[in-house]
Amino acid sequence: MKGCWPSHTDHRARIFSASEALSVIRPGHRVFVGTGTGVPQTLVRALAERGSDLSRVEVVHLLMFGSAEYVDLADHFRHNALFIGPNVRRAVQDCRADYTPIFLSEIPSAFKTRQIPLDVALIQVTPPDRHGFCSLGVSVDVVKAATESADFVVAEMNPRMPRSLGDSFIHITDIDRIVEADCDLVELPPLPPDEASAKIGQYVSSLIDDGSTIQLGIGKIPDAVLDHLASKRDLGIHTELFSDGVVPLVEAGVINGRRKSLHAGKIVTSFVMGTRKLYEFVDDNPGVLFHPSDYCNDPSVISKNDRMIAINSCLELDLTGQVCSDSIGNLFYSGIGGQVDFIRGAARSRGGKPIIALSSTARNGLVSRIVPALTRASGVVTTRGDVHYVVTEYGIAQLHGKSVRQRALALIEIAHPGFREELSREARELGFVPKNTFAIGMETGL
Repeated sequence: MKGCWPSHTDHRARIFSASEALSVIRPGHRVFVGTGTGVPQTLVRALAERGSDLSRVEVVHLLMFGSAEYVDLADHFRHNALFIGPNVRRAVQDCRADYTPIFLSEIPSAFKTRQIPLDVALIQVTPPDRHGFCSLGVSVDVVKAATESADFVVAEMNPRMPRSLGDSFIHITDIDRIVEADCDLVELPPLPPDEASAKIGQYVSSLIDDGSTIQLGIGKIPDAVLDHLASKRDLGIHTELFSDGVVPLVEAGVINGRRKSLHAGKIVTSFVMGTRKLYEFVDDNPGVLFHPSDYCNDPSVISKNDRMIAINSCLELDLTGQVCSDSIGNLFYSGIGGQVDFIRGAARSRGGKPIIALSSTARNGLVSRIVPALTRASGVVTTRGDVHYVVTEYGIAQLHGKSVRQRALALIEIAHPGFREELSREARELGFVPKNTFAIGMETGL
């Protein structure tokens, strides 16, 4: 029975080649694949190689980097993305693969209650310690729930996987088959910030007080925010994900968690993505606690952090404050992820600030990301009622508790100057602002 562990166990009898280990997969099975940069690369390649022997196999996972060759074997596999990554985006948009919108905090429960039943889980782990426990490494998120819910667990055991600490372990006796591998993890080097993201980082940092706890992700804007925090004091981290930019701030003492009201002195996360420097930082580091997404992303847990700052981005935002983060019109692009979890958690936090940060334009400045109305068929991820702060490279708009008229005017003020006149005209035509509002900041007869 799972959970009843002997102190020591010899796992050599359960070591197989990748093809032998995956022979357990049958037609019609649903197979979970480990996430992020912790994807079991050897097992994924072997799964694609087995394609001709299989049919009606559904492959489920979150954002995943590396190879996803099975996506092109549509006669044998059907991919189901709980968050869309670049390696499966085209397949989803061409309707060769599926997208399931779901809050990240709720995915573990969907596995455990068998709303999304799993037949097989393919994961990557560290070798066992002297007590027989393997760490899930850089990706705990929904992987732990998958291992606890799947009928059969196949693990790629890699000595290069960092040993993360926290609620991040699986006992060797709970792994049915093991495939030994020795390969580097996928690395995601940080991108240098552009002028817009640097300015956004400056504005966002002005909203972060000393002693705040921060949630942020990966990309130019989160990295730019971190670049502007060197003068802050006693910051903490409670986030679903972090990358390399956090490490120098920890080393400088800026991030120390000293004033955190939950898990003081600890960075709390569910997965990390970055370079070898980051992986070495989290390896066996008692200052970093990995927790599954149903804890890390639970809004009621998040809200226990005083001065919680949630920093998220989006693809498009309309003049009433509706946020689209997962699609561009009818083309699904990413996913809901943890945005709503952290927006709502920060809103409930004492002194918390939920922030949506985005560059004002897309496609090299040709289109505005602040729009009169969301593109047809776009989905609302964060509702207008959930939005508090919106930040672009042109400033900060505080929307919570504001009327539609006030919201529209505030958002036009932080839109790209080249689109403000058009947005003002559209706002009048849609009835968001009075007809006699001729230009931003110039209202008559009110």
